[in-house]
Amino acid sequence: MDKKVIIIGAGIAGLAASIRLSLKGYQVNVFEANPYPGGKLTEINIAGYRFDAGPSLFTLPEQMEELFALAGLKTEDFFRYKKLEINCNYFWEDGARLSAYSDLDKFTKEVEFQLGEKPENIKKALDKSAYIYKYLAPLFMHRSLHKWSTWLNKKALASYFRIGKFGLFNTVDQANHRQFKHPKLVQLFNRYATYNGSNPYQTPATLNIIPHLEFNKGAFFPTEGMHAITTSLYKLAKQLGVNFHFNMAVDKVLVKNKVAFGILAGGKSYKADYILNNMDMVTAYKTILKEEEQPKRLLKQPKSSSALIFYWGINKVFPELDLHNILFSKDYEKEFKAIFEDKDIDDDPTVYINITSIHKENDAPKGAMNWFTMINVPNDQGQDWESLKAKARKAIIRKINATLNTNIEPLIDAEQILDPIGIATKTSSANGALYGNSSNNRYAAFLRHPNYSSKIKKLYFCGGSVHPGGGIPLCLLSAKITADMIPDA
Repeated sequence: MDKKVIIIGAGIAGLAASIRLSLKGYQVNVFEANPYPGGKLTEINIAGYRFDAGPSLFTLPEQMEELFALAGLKTEDFFRYKKLEINCNYFWEDGARLSAYSDLDKFTKEVEFQLGEKPENIKKALDKSAYIYKYLAPLFMHRSLHKWSTWLNKKALASYFRIGKFGLFNTVDQANHRQFKHPKLVQLFNRYATYNGSNPYQTPATLNIIPHLEFNKGAFFPTEGMHAITTSLYKLAKQLGVNFHFNMAVDKVLVKNKVAFGILAGGKSYKADYILNNMDMVTAYKTILKEEEQPKRLLKQPKSSSALIFYWGINKVFPELDLHNILFSKDYEKEFKAIFEDKDIDDDPTVYINITSIHKENDAPKGAMNWFTMINVPNDQGQDWESLKAKARKAIIRKINATLNTNIEPLIDAEQILDPIGIATKTSSANGALYGNSSNNRYAAFLRHPNYSSKIKKLYFCGGSVHPGGGIPLCLLSAKITADMIPDA
């Protein structure tokens, strides 16, 4: 094992890449500025309550299983999960409620009973979502968009003849209005655009690929919480001999004659045959690559939305709530206008509440719940976040009280807040944007940084800010695409 790889950042993609490259015969060293692995996928403990700090939805578990299979190990020896019976509970202030059951027949009957929407409309929408996934996933998720081999194969050719059916020329909202009669169901399916920080009134309808992952393929919950994704991959990487250097921020990527050969960290240089950057792409170019040629067009692209999260210990059990819960705003379009045009928070935001203690009882004291309470917000553009947090907290509490017919504030006995500035500080995400560059135009997939540098040899990129995008499944696929580009040791 003479050949070396240095990975910058121990986020989920960095962990997965370290496993793959170790199995390819490399000595792998991971440098992480934080004292812990996982990036956004970490945990918080407050006064007897445990919270998954960031991503809360788990889909495509086969991406995790593949990593353990590559190592010749059983997934269940490291990581266990279960399929959800209810993907999400939806609430509106007018009293309407809807449970999105994983059983499609049960879900369509629920929608027909609650909203009067015909079951065939939902089934057609999910068939369309599966169709988009079948023909676009091999191109946009599993391969590099920046290699000719991606575009000159049978799967690519099969997609070219169907390009008119992928929704490139309509928005998510337009496609959903054509598909559904009831405005609440349109709103429910528009919500999937937020899974990569997009605006359903701007982003192309190709993002209607996302419901397929949740309804057709299934939503899951790691039995030890989302943080178990991080801990299990970290354990596997350590078992394979990967070396981790925590509290070790990288100061510079060392480049000579347009070839990357090492890094500078803590006043010391470390050499390697390949350098793999898992830090946010924009932040990397502004810091550790600031002396190199900049991809100005990519760096100028608008960023995705961010999040404002209130980690609340709630001293009561609400039986109507499940793992995933959405309390919808009255005017969804107005809410997104505030986020993406006004760079503000709407007075009536949609509230997402994730409660892992539903499935993992020790995440909260008996008779209590751990509420990961989140709203979508603009990325940081210099707003007065102290004022915005106070405004948002009042709006969220009003929404919860009106929707659940309660008085929530006296029940909050633990609180911690994470805003876009905190996200940027903790995860090096440019402007606190959760998913890197925005996907609010039909060319967004092509406006992501490739998984390699076209200017600097032996420098590669993975993670949510580069191809194929943000979110756990895409970060794991990013690691796979990148690791496959690096030859065996």
